[in-house]
Order: sequence, then C-alpha cells, then structure tokens
Amino acid sequence: MKRKAKRETVSLVLGSGGARGLAHIGVIEVLEARGYEIRAIAGSSMGAVIGGIYAAGELDTYARWVSALSRTDVVRLLDPTLNRSGLVKGERIINALRELIGERNIEALPLAFTAVATDVLAQREVWLRHGPLFDAIRASISIPTLLTPYRIDGRLLLDGGLLNPVPVAPTIHEANDLIVAVHLGGRPCAELEVERTTVPGINHLGEYRRRIAEFIERLPWTGDNGMPRAEAEAEMGFREIIVRSTETMQHAIARQKLAAYPPDLLIEIPRNACSFMEFHRATELIALGRQQTERALADLDRSTCGNSEA
Repeated sequence: MKRKAKRETVSLVLGSGGARGLAHIGVIEVLEARGYEIRAIAGSSMGAVIGGIYAAGELDTYARWVSALSRTDVVRLLDPTLNRSGLVKGERIINALRELIGERNIEALPLAFTAVATDVLAQREVWLRHGPLFDAIRASISIPTLLTPYRIDGRLLLDGGLLNPVPVAPTIHEANDLIVAVHLGGRPCAELEVERTTVPGINHLGEYRRRIAEFIERLPWTGDNGMPRAEAEAEMGFREIIVRSTETMQHAIARQKLAAYPPDLLIEIPRNACSFMEFHRATELIALGRQQTERALADLDRSTCGNSEA
C-alpha cells in the first residue's frame, strides 16, 4: 500500500555536527523529490547554516559553491585572531556566505526559520527568529575554543549544539503534518572509510594560519573514528580532550532531547562519516544524506503500510 498522495507538510529539524552537516543538503533534496513540502526549519550550528540558506531559497547555489571547495580553500576561509576567546573570528566565512546568498532578514523569509544558539552567561538556549539571517547563523556556529563568541542584542552567544544539538522544540507548535529531524551523531558505520591526511599546500600559508589548520586537522571524530583506542588516546591533546568531551556531552543531550520531543521521522548520519572540518568532501556527504533519507523514508513507508493493514 502506498503512502497517501497528498503533499505532506514538514517541519524540518537540522542538527549540529560540523562538516557532517553537509548531509543536510541531501536530506532536503530527497524530501523535495518525494513531494514533501518543507514549511518550517529549526537548526543548530551547521544545521542553522543549511536551514537558513534553504529558507532563503539559495540551497542549490550554496551546494554548488561548497562542492567546489578544496582542502586549501577551506583553510583560506579561516581568519585567525589573537582574541583569547577563540582561534578564528569567523568573519571571512560569513562574509563569503553573504556575498554568495545576499543579506536577508529572518522575518522576511518565505519559511519559518529558527537558528538556535546558547547564551553562555545566562546559561540558556536562545531561539533566533528575527533580524539579519547571517548574524543568527554566525551566533549558532560559535564553536567553543574554535570560533569566537558572537554578540546579539547584548547577549554573548555560542554554538546552539551546546544545549540543543537536535532542536525539535522550536517546531512543535507549527501546524505541519510531520516533524522530520536529522541527527548528525548517529551510530558509526563500518562501511565508511575515514579520511585523515594533511592539508596540501598548508606550508604556503602564513605561520599562524598554518598552525590553525594543523589544529583543525587534528580535531577528533565524534565517538568511534575507526582508530584503535590506544592510538586515539595517545593522540589526544588538551584541545582535543575539550572537543571530544563537548561532543560526548552533546550526544547525551541529543538523546534526552529526542526522547522528550520525538520526531515523526528521525534520519541519522553516522558520526564517523567525516571529521569535523572536512568540508571539501561535500559531494560525498550530500550523497550520504540522500542515502540515509531514502532508507528512513522506506522504513516509514513500511511502518505506515503495516499500520494500515492492521
């Protein structure tokens, strides 16, 4: 028995997870191809990037741009800072996105959009639903120790994934047929080969930027990264322990949030799909997003058919 022919409306929840968030593009492509109408989006960190750009109607433009990035291009988008609150200012990447997409205000977007950030001083989650789109995105991607915090309306904001890595709650009052959530910390997949090499051409960059790039290349994968445990532990330095601890905490929070606000459909991207900053693997990650979405929808179809027959 096939699913109903009517065009179902969707509230889409896009989780945090660095470069793995490029899989969100493939998720959206499949949902659209299958006839779902996305009417509302909430996103944390990379989920806010993809969700905001989609809400602005420019996802195809962004997908072409990010798919053309090389490793060296990714490093060149970094703007090192001497600020003690982070290694990178984040202005260069945000300015590149503004130039690519154009400045937009969230309240003027054709879809309801929420970027989730963390107010570090008030220790609370913040839902950004108005004002300049790329200000909200910049706040949501303020990864501790990597990107400097971002100030909006007097609040010092950090990465939304710190308190809500899969932000279903902002979508629950939307009058749509389904809530579809994408979690980027799914169970590791043995079939995925983890790539770990040095950035080509890195020595031609400035000394400080070279050190930043080397640090980013050493950022750990979340959870099981395919490395023997002893080897992984031997490689963990101070910053790597901070990052790994933060991601471990985020996954525990994600499980609690998903239990409290279960979506109608959960799409999981294996956490060993790539390392945190491997944005040069966009084509591969977009394809993975398509694959995981097709599998999840097939399971939903089987579940729907089983319920109908019963």
